[in-house]
Amino acid sequence: MTVYLDIVFLENVLMNYIIIFATGVVIKEELKKWRMFFGSCVGAVYTIVMYLNIIPIYSNFIMKLILSFVIVYISFKPRSVKKFIKDLIIFYLVSFVFGGCVFALMYFVQPKMAQIKNGVFVGAYPLKVALIGGIVAFIIVQISFKMVKTRLNKKDMIFDIEVLINGNSTKIKGLLDTGNLLKDPITGFPVIVIEHKSLYSVIPEDVLNNLNKIMGGDTDELIKDEKFSEIISRFRIIPFSSIGKQNGLLLGIKADSVKIILDEKIENINNVIIGIYDKSFTKNGMYSAIFGLDMLEGGNLNESIANVKV
Repeated sequence: MTVYLDIVFLENVLMNYIIIFATGVVIKEELKKWRMFFGSCVGAVYTIVMYLNIIPIYSNFIMKLILSFVIVYISFKPRSVKKFIKDLIIFYLVSFVFGGCVFALMYFVQPKMAQIKNGVFVGAYPLKVALIGGIVAFIIVQISFKMVKTRLNKKDMIFDIEVLINGNSTKIKGLLDTGNLLKDPITGFPVIVIEHKSLYSVIPEDVLNNLNKIMGGDTDELIKDEKFSEIISRFRIIPFSSIGKQNGLLLGIKADSVKIILDEKIENINNVIIGIYDKSFTKNGMYSAIFGLDMLEGGNLNESIANVKV
């Protein structure tokens, strides 16, 4: 079987370029074309050297690892060790997906006279097979990383919260919503919205089970309850707007304090209103409260913003 090294070289340059480009898309970095091309050529030259077995040591694991370091450094030019490691990991993940797609396509197409020599796949297979495999892999990489990133972002934005009302406390999970700017219109205090089912240990059941009556002013029967009388002075009416509901109202209650645990730090907020939500935020109970950035102050504010970025 005749193998044309120039074809092998060009095919590897093309595939390496697609892999580097896809890695750049995943990490959202605009790469210089000449760097991507140069990095692709380095990988292709290595493939030819390995195929010809000119220098046997080039086929060992250490040399392959060094090669990937060189390609990533040339193509991405990371400015720190941390950035370099991140780029390298993404580069490997993308490469594995691309390799798997191309080999799977080869399996289904079953090109004649195809073989692996010295770890290099060569043979009479059309260039379009490699291109189609690259395109399929690129689509898979795009969708997969978007899904993973969405899950990671949401996970990083969930914090432990402790709510104290009338001497009673409860601990819940709260989602940091950067678009939540809800405030009490009278005092200007920030509002943390919490599912009513998470508040039974700190707010009387008569309040939580009769939210609509209280909002409508029908409190004649409730006011006879001593616990209700103790908490009525804390009530607030919170107007809000959301998708599908432009003029909504929430029953709010002034909390003694709210603690938000940020890694090893605790943000303690005294002037905060609890907005009672009579439904659930999620089906799986991942979190039961929503709060905004304005509840975080000073250094913790900047630190928390950094935490929600991936």
